[in-house]
Amino acid sequence: MQDALLAKPVWLHADAYERYMGRWSRQVAPPFLRWLDRPAGQRWVDVGCGTGALSAAVLARCAPARVTGVDPSEGFLRKAREQLGDRAELHCASGDALPLAGGCSDATVAALMLNFAADPAAVVKEMARVTAAGGCVAAYVWDYGGRMDLIRGYWDAARELDPTVPSQDTGPRVALCRPEALAALFEQCGLAQVATRAVDIAMHFANFDDYWQPFLRGQGPAPAHAMGLPAPQREQLRERLRQRFAARAGDAFELGARAWAVRGIAAA
Repeated sequence: MQDALLAKPVWLHADAYERYMGRWSRQVAPPFLRWLDRPAGQRWVDVGCGTGALSAAVLARCAPARVTGVDPSEGFLRKAREQLGDRAELHCASGDALPLAGGCSDATVAALMLNFAADPAAVVKEMARVTAAGGCVAAYVWDYGGRMDLIRGYWDAARELDPTVPSQDTGPRVALCRPEALAALFEQCGLAQVATRAVDIAMHFANFDDYWQPFLRGQGPAPAHAMGLPAPQREQLRERLRQRFAARAGDAFELGARAWAVRGIAAA
């Protein structure tokens, strides 16, 4: 069986992603930016900008001189253009080959993408390259192996029904979603004054379908796994998750989530 956790996801459908993860990333962005505490008038680059959640928060809260977003998915960039309009300059490119000049940014950030990069070090080195000396390089990722109930609950239930489903406690992506690994990555890429912190949020679901329906749209490893199951097994998994999270299908409920943030200073 293919390792569903480590399989490379295909990010194409922006609206599906928004329902699955984009809405939660928007909650993490404000406390992340408060922690960075950058002055007004700076040039920002958002690497792996996706549908524009972090860029929108930068525009709303940081009084930037300029915001530039880069993402390899044209589908996501179309959504970002709808949301950001002409307030951001957007490029279709990979995070390990940014189409930007060296030192063009004062704050270079990445939300929820480093753990999906084929070579995270290459991405961080590119982020550092485009950041002016003394500027900030920062990112955040979900704590998949720990406090991320939405995803962890899914994989735990899937493994209860099929022990061959890989545990999400293993693998390079999950290892990177820990503060020690993030700090080590930034230090290895030449960044100074590296620091990490946890950002905790509450995920509020109106009912069980609010939780479950995004898994049926295929955006990300867990939804891809769900849609790869035969219909009877998928329904069995759905019922197992409903019993785990909601006493009745119509009940509102709340799950906890933690993102780990990391920041460093670009060297001269």
